[in-house]
Amino acid sequence: MEQQPAPAPDGPVGAIETVFRMESPRVIAGVARIVRDVGIAEELAQDALVAALEQWPRDGVPDNPGAWLMAAAKHRAIDLVRRRERYARKLEEVGRDLEATPYHVDVPSDPDDIDDDLLRLVFTACHPVLSAESRIALTLRLLGGLTTAEIARAFLVPEATVAQRIVRAKRTLATKGVAFEVPYGPEREARLGSVLEVIYLVFNEGYAATAGDDLLRPALCEDALRLARVLAELMPKEPEVHGLAALLEFQASRTAARTGPDGGPVLLKDQNRARWNRLLVARGIAALGHADAVAAGAPGPYVLQAAIAACHALAHTYEETDWARIATLYGLLADRSPSPVVELNRAVAVSMAQGPGPALEIVDRLATEPALRDYHLLPSVRGDLLARLGRRAEAREEFVRAAALARNERERELLTARAEDCR
Repeated sequence: MEQQPAPAPDGPVGAIETVFRMESPRVIAGVARIVRDVGIAEELAQDALVAALEQWPRDGVPDNPGAWLMAAAKHRAIDLVRRRERYARKLEEVGRDLEATPYHVDVPSDPDDIDDDLLRLVFTACHPVLSAESRIALTLRLLGGLTTAEIARAFLVPEATVAQRIVRAKRTLATKGVAFEVPYGPEREARLGSVLEVIYLVFNEGYAATAGDDLLRPALCEDALRLARVLAELMPKEPEVHGLAALLEFQASRTAARTGPDGGPVLLKDQNRARWNRLLVARGIAALGHADAVAAGAPGPYVLQAAIAACHALAHTYEETDWARIATLYGLLADRSPSPVVELNRAVAVSMAQGPGPALEIVDRLATEPALRDYHLLPSVRGDLLARLGRRAEAREEFVRAAALARNERERELLTARAEDCR
């Protein structure tokens, strides 16, 4: 039988959607500078997309699609401003800007202006006035270009829930009068922490899914890594930004080795390091170097975590890992940013540097921590330490408890198998 040619994967509409996904953050940021409202800016960007869907298949894709979308969205913004009397003063200001910058669809806007606008959009979408869930949803929507359905699938929540979060987030930003600006001074440091936290949360959800059948969600990791790289370009003098970028590069380098052929998790000690992506490792080392070069004081939490990840990346084998240095770095991290999870990770490093006995003492001190009450990795680590001490019956009980707490099916299978190994 003669084979039929495979259909084109995307077609013109798919190509336009791809361009829009790449360019929409800059378009939204550029328009938000005019209308001072990210919700309205997103709607105007969507209007520009509709115009592209109508015109590009007929007239051809312009030489610079991004500039075309930006110009179309900005002209809609100007029209909107003109229609509203309460924006009369703004109309005069924007009108002067238009006269100074003649419209041409293939001439891109000033790159510096675009970068400034993107930075404003990042800080606005990650404003602490929003809940963590809303910040994540809004960031992925405005900066990641993900649809509501894609965000819902990524976090395994109903699409209506994500839609409500996004709507509420836009409304909160408007009612709270959040300025579309990059803060400076102490406020900038506080807000930057929120921005970095959101990006890190997105990456972690992709790197170790909290629930569902799959351990990894690569698209989320890629989105977070891209945002971190963009932020590093926009804020070259912020060591913690480079620290986060370095951390994500190192973590992402291990992605291919983290699961086996069946999709199950592969522990760090069992991973085939030949599958680690050396290009990403090199990028991580370079980013960590940038962080060190611009640092003015003691390293922050992301720089310290990146330094820990670098120790793993540079070790040829699990046994050759510089566990003593990692334990020291976790000690510094515990001083700089104390948390029960950091202490649990420090216990793992101590177990490798000094043996399971001293580490078990640390873990047992964490047994009453409310934050770890339902955290499956606490009994998992304790089970591992007990197994290494030859206390197999106790270890089995811990692995069974960890499996019961795990929400990710792949992790539950691994922990159940480890419990069986302790029989």
